[in-house]
Amino acid sequence: MPSTAAYLRLTVAALMFATGERQGDLADGLGITQGQVSRKQTGSALWSLDDLDRLAAHYGIPVPDLLCGADHAVSRLPATRRAAHLGGAQTTIALD
Repeated sequence: MPSTAAYLRLTVAALMFATGERQGDLADGLGITQGQVSRKQTGSALWSLDDLDRLAAHYGIPVPDLLCGADHAVSRLPATRRAAHLGGAQTTIALD
């Protein structure tokens, strides 16, 4: 069973895909560097509780929704945050 940190990385990846963001875009939104996002997403650094607050504000969803899994978090995204390439569809990411 993947760790909570691994589930959060999958959730962030799904949110980035659903919004059409790249790591640099997310970094700008969170006020950190792209390198920091990369390290957090590869697991060489961890997302902190303060990061969770910033992620929630950036994506416009409550913190608990970030911790309920990728599908749930993406389903909670405001329609205005969804990328045009999805046409409003939700994204599913396999966990292995």
